[in-house]
Amino acid sequence: MDFRLSDEEEAFQSAVRRFGDRVLRTHERQIDAEGRIPPEVLAAMADLGLLAMTVPTEYGGMAASAVLTEIAAEEVGRGDFSMATAVFFLLEAGWGYILSRHGTEEAKREVLPAVCSGKAFLGIATTEPTGGSDLAGMHTTARRDGEAFVVHGEKSFISGVEEAKDLGGGHLTLARIPTGGFTFLYVPTRTDGISTQRFHNMGRMGISTGSLSYQDARVPEKYLLGREGKGFEYAMEGFSVARTFVAAACVGAAERALETGMAYIRDRKAFGQPLGKFEGIQFELVDLWTQVEAVKWQCRRAAWLLDTYTLRGDASHRSEVDRAVASVKLAAPQVAFECVKRAMMWYGATGYTEEAGLELGLRGIMSYLVGAEGGLNIMRIILGRELLGKEFVPYK
Repeated sequence: MDFRLSDEEEAFQSAVRRFGDRVLRTHERQIDAEGRIPPEVLAAMADLGLLAMTVPTEYGGMAASAVLTEIAAEEVGRGDFSMATAVFFLLEAGWGYILSRHGTEEAKREVLPAVCSGKAFLGIATTEPTGGSDLAGMHTTARRDGEAFVVHGEKSFISGVEEAKDLGGGHLTLARIPTGGFTFLYVPTRTDGISTQRFHNMGRMGISTGSLSYQDARVPEKYLLGREGKGFEYAMEGFSVARTFVAAACVGAAERALETGMAYIRDRKAFGQPLGKFEGIQFELVDLWTQVEAVKWQCRRAAWLLDTYTLRGDASHRSEVDRAVASVKLAAPQVAFECVKRAMMWYGATGYTEEAGLELGLRGIMSYLVGAEGGLNIMRIILGRELLGKEFVPYK
């Protein structure tokens, strides 16, 4: 693997860094306060090609590699410290790829151009009120009725429920079928029989979280992804992609936290010298920086593996991909949270204020510690399975 970026990748990274500095940073407080990403920010992201950038060009995307998308995710996470824009970005990139890979031609041409242009939202709906990662306990069902599926049940803690209703769009929804197994459907949120409820989170305010209730909602057959009964496989493929971009966004946020903290300990003096001269702080910084560097390149490798195998439909290295993705999804949020927490402590009492700006990251990153795109203990279960064998999975 060549660790050097190509000239094209470096130019794109620089462009997204400038966008993050000039657009995302200047809007992040507005995003947090108003509970939405302003239309002009979404339009700017679309102009730069950041929305669903993994989607093929014939549907409005960039056909971007996982590595290029991972680079962009880092910069988006660095730009909007609240993580709201990063969530919007990674959902479109991860699940837009899955729809483009497994959706019908009619659905792809209807949905993806609108998603890539910022005129519609695309998310994922698997979690239910009775369980997040326990997909075996899923209660939402989809039964065939002529040329449609009738969906009944409820999804909970779903990102983008308001965006899909207001902008248009919907979620790739996992549901049980009567014959056994799961089916994956694109379900437009404006479908008759669907209602939404928004939850009030502690952070990541700029993108809604809530529930979707399906009361015998009829979903046309054209929105079926792949084959009936194979939905679980498609969902797991999507999670591998999305989790890699989650980790990348956390890397960007961690780097911003350390940059903010370093600027402060260079200038702030106590006992006649800068705080950065005190070994207790300096050594802490060095340890954190080392951890961020390690997880950053671990994340880049996960993206490279996705490009080399998963995005080409090659399942021969599935275990290697699963290990790489689960390890970065396990490590990156924890490292990022620790970077923000320690930088706040370097600031002292000032770090607890909004003026320092660090609490935005603390609140946003916390969502990836408690479960978004897969909880930490689920990542540990995946890694335990791959290291010891399937007979060591604690829950069947």
